[in-house]
Amino acid sequence: MDKPKLWTKDFVIDSTVNFFVYLVYYIFLVIVAVFAIDNLKATPAQGGLASGLFILAALFSRIVTGRLIEQVGQKKMLYIGIAVYMLVTCLYFKITSLPVLYGVRFLHGAGFGIAATATGTIIANIIPRGRRGEGVSYYAMSATLAYAIGPFLGIYLLDRVKFDIIVDLCVSLTAISCLAVLFLKVPATEMTEEQRNGMKRFALSNYIECAALPISLIGAVLCISYSSVLSFLVPYTREISLYNAGSLFFLVYSIVVLISRPLTGRLFDSKGEKSVMYPAFLTFAIGLVILSQVHHNFVLLFAGGILGFGFGTFVSSCQAIAISASPSHRMGLATSTFFSLADGGAGGGPFFLGFLVPLIGFRGLYLAMAGLALVCMFLYFLLCSRKVGYGFASRRKKILT
Repeated sequence: MDKPKLWTKDFVIDSTVNFFVYLVYYIFLVIVAVFAIDNLKATPAQGGLASGLFILAALFSRIVTGRLIEQVGQKKMLYIGIAVYMLVTCLYFKITSLPVLYGVRFLHGAGFGIAATATGTIIANIIPRGRRGEGVSYYAMSATLAYAIGPFLGIYLLDRVKFDIIVDLCVSLTAISCLAVLFLKVPATEMTEEQRNGMKRFALSNYIECAALPISLIGAVLCISYSSVLSFLVPYTREISLYNAGSLFFLVYSIVVLISRPLTGRLFDSKGEKSVMYPAFLTFAIGLVILSQVHHNFVLLFAGGILGFGFGTFVSSCQAIAISASPSHRMGLATSTFFSLADGGAGGGPFFLGFLVPLIGFRGLYLAMAGLALVCMFLYFLLCSRKVGYGFASRRKKILT
């Protein structure tokens, strides 16, 4: 039997819009603190707060979007998110003080959360159910590409052009996204009148998708572990005199993610989630152990590749599991539940892990995070691996037959 088509026009448009949304996010992520310090006389802590407010707003808007997206409409919600994202980007031209910066960052995070949740929900409806693991893996590569390009582009431009020119670029990217959505066709979600009325009630279940909660909680915990890499790699590589190699760490990480995700996505569809989830946990833990003991440039970059395979596989597979375990009319809630908890773990992790560094050092921290990754694997076994609702491979056979 022929496989259902994956690379449709709508799949490409939605993935491209997601790429631009994340590209703008990562460009500003690396330059906002520098802008605040250089132009607004902010301290490093005050500059860092601008990033924290963005993440807080994104978390809040993801939760609200997950509840409203099926009522308002997926394409309309994407328009709202992109429009807010573009209009707030224009406000960067008017930043003259820290309070204004904080307000702009908060609103920008809200637009990002709406747009990113909408693209993730739309892609779940566009991808053929029998190729969901592979499709989500390809879709997730759009954010990975942005992660690889955005920080480099932001730093490169900041050293060569005025801040306003960078803002011009980001406004243009969001404007292109708005135009692209015009050509996007989103399949209508079938809902009964009872389901539609149920989504309108003010209840916790209309903000959190319970079926996606187990894998989302595991994602939050593993993202705490991964946040140790995001937040402390630079001071760690400085401490061990490998700073130059550290600057290439995330490039290697991204390359491995781009290469491995399509392969693990197809394995997810053909063999089931267990065939990729357990290797992802183990590989991620091994990468952290290697990182904790590194003394040479090559080994540091090797650890980056190992971590890219482990964590990259985990994130795309978890998103596919969360969507597949949930009713079709609650895919928006499943998407927002997973990413809200994952972003919360990645955003809040550094605050708590920062208390461990003075006690056990960076090497001890990465060993501890390797142990936490293994705890996540055990939690997956208890909460997800043995549950009938998470048997994706068996459901796929029914779909194809």
